[in-house]
Amino acid sequence: MHEIHTGEALQAAFDARMPLNQLRLQGLDLTPFDKQLYGRTDLEGLVVLGGTVPETLDRHLRRHGAIIFPKDPHAPVSIYRSRLYHPAELYTGLSHGYASTPDAQAYDWATDSELGKDTYISMLKAIHDDSMSDNLADLLDGRRAVGVMGGHSLARDTGGYRLAAELGHRLVEAGYLVMTGGGPGAMEAANLGAFTRSAAKLENALDRLAAVPTFVPSIDDWAQLAFEVRRDVANGQHRDETPHSIGIPTWFYGHEPPNVFCHAIAKYFSNAEREDGLVTRSNAGIVVLPGAAGTVQEIFQACTPLFYHDEDRPGHDLPRLVLVGLQHWTETLPAWQLIRALAAGRPMERHVHLVDDVESAMEFFPQRPRP
Repeated sequence: MHEIHTGEALQAAFDARMPLNQLRLQGLDLTPFDKQLYGRTDLEGLVVLGGTVPETLDRHLRRHGAIIFPKDPHAPVSIYRSRLYHPAELYTGLSHGYASTPDAQAYDWATDSELGKDTYISMLKAIHDDSMSDNLADLLDGRRAVGVMGGHSLARDTGGYRLAAELGHRLVEAGYLVMTGGGPGAMEAANLGAFTRSAAKLENALDRLAAVPTFVPSIDDWAQLAFEVRRDVANGQHRDETPHSIGIPTWFYGHEPPNVFCHAIAKYFSNAEREDGLVTRSNAGIVVLPGAAGTVQEIFQACTPLFYHDEDRPGHDLPRLVLVGLQHWTETLPAWQLIRALAAGRPMERHVHLVDDVESAMEFFPQRPRP
């Protein structure tokens, strides 16, 4: 089966005489291809996901066995997406208040108790999340990614926020792509550091962002300042550079707005699918900054494949799990003791580490050629 996301790719499929019943057309305007499709009858098994389908072509496709999924007119975001989100898409209409943005409306839509009983709506959410995973996989193909986890409540005017930003910046300088949960706090800081190519600009950004330390009580002020800083940071940077700051948030945590310091955002309705994608795609390792319940969940989700790792599996590279914050992870939330107990006597033992600063964390991520 072949997923087709662009008109160019569909025309290439026609030119290659590819069987149409092997195609999945996602979010396309089929109007320019009306004649080519109307002349074909090998359509049983062709799947059309959203997009624009002229009425006569719609009847022809259905008559010959194609499956057509319609748009949902009430969904505040596009279900059949062919790319990840840009932060500005999720915050469209922010000048009228965060509640009017697609991001806030998608959370309301996702949590509507009546819609939650509708099998069709559940299917649409699943299709949306599958498209997020496909687009994320395409972007990460061949890249070495480091996941940075940490608490959403970390304020912009703290030393911990500065540390997280420095970590994101250092990882990209070392040749890695940085992925976070895409929210505020430590996640925003790591994405900011990864997004900012100049150390001087990063210092300036940190100073400016401190004026609105958190997204409580006003997401509007928090996000608007971030967009101003993002524009200034991006000014002078290469617009065509390879993306290296990625956010993977979820509408499950609707009270956490997405941060804007990402080249792209993969936002999910399903937190379980989002968490799995974030952990499993961090193929170069995971760095965990101080956090609370959500961060602890991510730690032990990362521990599971490490615990069951089979050294005899050829070509299976075991990533690092690096916790930053000696006091936090041994006293405040003593997860480290349990990690060490799980790791004792297993290959995992050589791949879990506890450090107390960014410099020590970076020792586990050697310099790589810049993409």
